[in-house]
Formats: sequence, C-alpha cells, structure tokens
Amino acid sequence: MEAHHCNNRRSNLLLLLLIVSVVANLITASAASSPIAIASEEKLELTLYYEALCPFCENFIVNYLYKLFDNGLISIVNLKLSPYGNAKIRSNGTIVCQHGAWECVLNTVEACAIHAWPAVSDHFPFVYCVENLTYEGEYANWETCFQKVNVDPKPVLDCYASGFGHELELQYADEIKALEPPHTYVPWVVLDGQPLYDDYVDIISLICKAYKGSKTPQACHGLSLPVTKHKDTDNNLDNVCYKEEKSKSKSKSKSKSKSRVSEIMSATEASWVHDVGMVESM
Repeated sequence: MEAHHCNNRRSNLLLLLLIVSVVANLITASAASSPIAIASEEKLELTLYYEALCPFCENFIVNYLYKLFDNGLISIVNLKLSPYGNAKIRSNGTIVCQHGAWECVLNTVEACAIHAWPAVSDHFPFVYCVENLTYEGEYANWETCFQKVNVDPKPVLDCYASGFGHELELQYADEIKALEPPHTYVPWVVLDGQPLYDDYVDIISLICKAYKGSKTPQACHGLSLPVTKHKDTDNNLDNVCYKEEKSKSKSKSKSKSKSRVSEIMSATEASWVHDVGMVESM
C-alpha cells in the first residue's frame, strides 16, 4: 500500500512538472517566434482527430504532440484538436463512445475547453493535463487540471452542464465524417490535407519536410527527414484504435483495464455520469 501511495505521489509530481514545462514552453516559444514572424499563408494546417481514452491518442499527445510547443514548431503550424474519434451517434441523438461513458465525458470536456479558450496556447495545456491523467489511468481526476494549469473551471463546467458540449461534439462528428479519405482509426493526423497514416509518430520530421516557408525553424536544422511509408490498408497496426467493429477487439486489448468503465467506476462516479444524461456506454 505504501509503495502504491509513493507511486501516486511520483506520478502526481511528474504530471505537475510536465504541465509547468508545457506552459513555460508555450510562453517561451511565443516569445522566441515573435522576431521571426511567420506569414499566415506559410503556416501548415495540422489537425489531430482523437478520442480521450484511446491509449494511442493519449500517448501521441503526451509524448509527441507537446514537442511542437517545446521546440517552437508551433509557430509554423495551425494546430487543431478534434476530440470525437470513433464515437457513434444513435438515432435518438445520444453519443456512444468506443471506450465507454467516461470517454464521452472527457471528449465533451475537452471540446468545451477548446471552445472556452480558442487559442491553442490556452487550451492545449488543459487538454495535455487531462490526457496525461488518462495515460496514467487517473482520468476520473480530470477536474484537478483546472487548478494544475491555473484556469477558471466555470466556462467548461457550464458548457458541459448546459448541453452545449454535446452540441460541440455533434459538430466534431460532422467534421470527422466529412474527411476524405475517411478515417479508419485514431489517432488520425492530417497535415495540410494529407493523412499521415501510421507515420504520425514522425510528426516533427514530417512538419519540417512539409514546410516550404522562407524561414526554417531551428528545430528543423539537422533533422533526418523521413521517407514516407506506404499507408496501412490491412488493419494490422498495433498503435491505433480502429474504427470498425471487427477491429475493435484489437484496440480494446491495448486499452488496459480502463476501457472497462462499468467495472471500475465507483457508484458515485457512475451516478454522476448517468445524471448528465447525454452519454451512454457501449
């Protein structure tokens, strides 16, 4: 038991250090980029389509995507987050999420945060914090992120409680449904209109390769640019959560015990999710 508490303390300390680091780097990157102003037409469009409890989405955000803020590459991309993923809409308008009710809650919470703080430098630290908690299996503690990143919880909580977050999720559903080519799994990363498929983990190098602006960021100097691999067409990747039912078992096998939401939610947490009345488990 004592070892468990020690691990929790270490995890909490690491999370705090990571959040402080991301916030500090956001400020630093912003300040550093101001002398080399990047024309808006030179910026790359980067969109991440994801779902909150897919372990591979968590991993990508926590261990890869944050580096854009750490190394200043955020100055050459317009980053958009789309928290919906492989969810489905039933005929009565309710949303069913791949990894259960908690995933619907967190997708909606993150959608509300993005709406409440539209600048990516404002909402990314909060999303990063929530995803880091899910990465550690502590997603039920997501509300601690308001204090950890020092933001007012009211706009997000009001958005969620009012049902507006549900409307935002329906908008994200329309966006991912309109993708061409269609997404087949998450994380689904699109760079300047082109899906990266399973190359998404090479995001830093691929951004540098795609950037054609007049001022190459320092982070791109000396990088070995990747050779784009063929796209996956056989549903045989082990680092994604597949959309189709036939491949869902593959994703669930990687989602650790947290995908079994009904088994691990406490009675209080289950009641809270049920009372919201906007989400259902698979």
